[in-house]
Amino acid sequence: MEFLPDFGNALYTLVAFVVALMIIVTVHEFGHYIVGRWSGIKAEAFSIGFGPRLLSRVDRHGTRWQVSAIPLGGYVKFLGDANAASAGADEGAMAELSPEEKRHTMHGAPLWARAVTVAAGPVFNFVLSIAIFAGMMIWTGTATDVPTVGQLAVLPGGTGDLRVGDRVLAIEGRDTPDYTTLSAVTDELPSQPALTWRVERDGQVAEVSGPQLFPPRLSGVVPSSAAYAAGLAAGDVITAIDGAPVWRFADLQQKVTTSEGAPVALTVWRTGKDGAETLQMTLTPRRTDVPTAAGGFETRWMIGATGEPVFTPRTRPTGVLEAVKGGAAQTWEVAASSVSALKHMILGQISSCNLHGAIGIAQGSAAAAKAGTASFIWFVAVLSTAVGFLNLFPIPVLDGGHLMFHVWEAVTGKPPSDRAMNLLTALGLSLVLTMMLFGLWNDIFCP
Repeated sequence: MEFLPDFGNALYTLVAFVVALMIIVTVHEFGHYIVGRWSGIKAEAFSIGFGPRLLSRVDRHGTRWQVSAIPLGGYVKFLGDANAASAGADEGAMAELSPEEKRHTMHGAPLWARAVTVAAGPVFNFVLSIAIFAGMMIWTGTATDVPTVGQLAVLPGGTGDLRVGDRVLAIEGRDTPDYTTLSAVTDELPSQPALTWRVERDGQVAEVSGPQLFPPRLSGVVPSSAAYAAGLAAGDVITAIDGAPVWRFADLQQKVTTSEGAPVALTVWRTGKDGAETLQMTLTPRRTDVPTAAGGFETRWMIGATGEPVFTPRTRPTGVLEAVKGGAAQTWEVAASSVSALKHMILGQISSCNLHGAIGIAQGSAAAAKAGTASFIWFVAVLSTAVGFLNLFPIPVLDGGHLMFHVWEAVTGKPPSDRAMNLLTALGLSLVLTMMLFGLWNDIFCP
């Protein structure tokens, strides 16, 4: 019965992937549908999934809303379409329509109506991402300007005399008037079990003993990484590497980097329902391409774990406009990182293994779901941005390809010929399938 755990993990991965995919696809297709309806184009069917129809109903606008058996996508079929992909017109059906009725088809509507309907899918993906990022900012709040302890992490040796509500004025004599400065002094702090913190507490300034600002405590692990494969999880504290104690997350990073791919033995302190336990694990770091602040990439040896400060900042309520701006900025950053990564892969400056396929995305979905609801929702937002960005590529069969044809029509005054459309669509489909197979190959064979 050893196959059962693997089967359970595979099922969990599949369910997480399907849920994430269906949320994103439904929003994408709803963008096409609602903007098409607003611009006078009638939708005959809105399907969640493909294949045989399981549930359906027809609304007052004549659109059949349905749930189909294969939950791996969805589509909107507009009046006059030959198929669900809106790749061409049903000439027989179009011939039976009056000029007024043809105005309500995807092929007889004005150019502006067709263009905005096509563009609405990716735009709605971006709107979903912005809404999720903004909603999470409103939910969690925004850190106060002055570094203030909101909640303390759980560490093996405790957190010394540091208390919730303390305003952090300095650490080891280095002033920390704001979070930017606090982050900047991290690498200047000595590697030792305890530090001297100057705090303001109950209106009084005092020096107290406290832990490292960034202890070797994990805030999360990256899907498909060495840490994920070994079973490391958020909340784990690395107390030693190859038998030598570590006090800072930076020490962990340095040890892994200098290992140059050699296995490292970790001593891990973990808390659970039955109390704390100490575990021994051996991990082999992997070469990883990491974005830099300058917009490029650098290759490092990593185990795929992230850290965070010893305290969660005290927060204030986030305004709606502030949250929307922050959500838009986060969405832009995800899209910009995707562009940068793609460019560097094409130029051969980073490994093509950074391009993942369906298996890699599914594993990411499962890892995010296991990390908690908030992580899964965040993953959906990131994936929605990626889907919106990908669909804007000027490749026939994608929304960007349709927009490319609309631009041609706007410039020349007529759409591309049927022969050109068929040839370009076939080439576009071949390119998309090649990219999918390449991503799948990476998922299976990349280390």
